[in-house]
Amino acid sequence: MSDRSKKIFLALSIIVPFMLYCVFYYSNMIKNAPFRFTDFESLELTYGFPDSMLNYYNSKTHQYNYLTKEGQLVKDTLTLKKDELLYLHRKAQEFGFWNVDNDMITPEEGRKQGQRVARYKLTFTYKEKSKTVTMDADYPGNPKMVEAARTTVDEVLRMLASAKAK
Repeated sequence: MSDRSKKIFLALSIIVPFMLYCVFYYSNMIKNAPFRFTDFESLELTYGFPDSMLNYYNSKTHQYNYLTKEGQLVKDTLTLKKDELLYLHRKAQEFGFWNVDNDMITPEEGRKQGQRVARYKLTFTYKEKSKTVTMDADYPGNPKMVEAARTTVDEVLRMLASAKAK
C-alpha cells in the first residue's frame, strides 16, 4: 500500500464517519429544540402576594387583570403583538429561563414572621411543551438562576406596561 492510499484510507475510516455522526447528531438537536417560537402558543403571568395573586395576563385570551394603587381590581383586555411575543421568547432564551427550577418558592421557615413577599408565576406554553416557573421575590437560591427568572419576569412586566401605555 502506498503512502497516499494509506492517507485516503485513514481519511475515509475516521473523518467521514465523524462527519456523518455530526450531521446526524446536530440535525436531531435542531429538530428537537426544546422551545421554538414556531410552536409558541401563549404566555401567562400571574403575580401578587401568595394569598391573593390577582394580577394576571394571558396572551391567548388577552385577559389582563391588575390591581390599582387604590386596591381596585381592573379587568381589561391587552393584546401583545407577535413581534413583542417573539421578543419575550428570545429574551427568555437569552436569560436562560428554560434552565431555571420550576419551583423557586421560599420555605416558610426561611421567611420572617408576618413578612409578605410578592410571588410570580410565569408560563410559556408551546405545542408539545411548556415551562412554568413559580418564584418568590426573596428566593435565596442560586443567584444566577434567580437572576434569570427575575429578569425574564421583569421583561414581561415591562412589555405589558409598554403595551398598556399604547
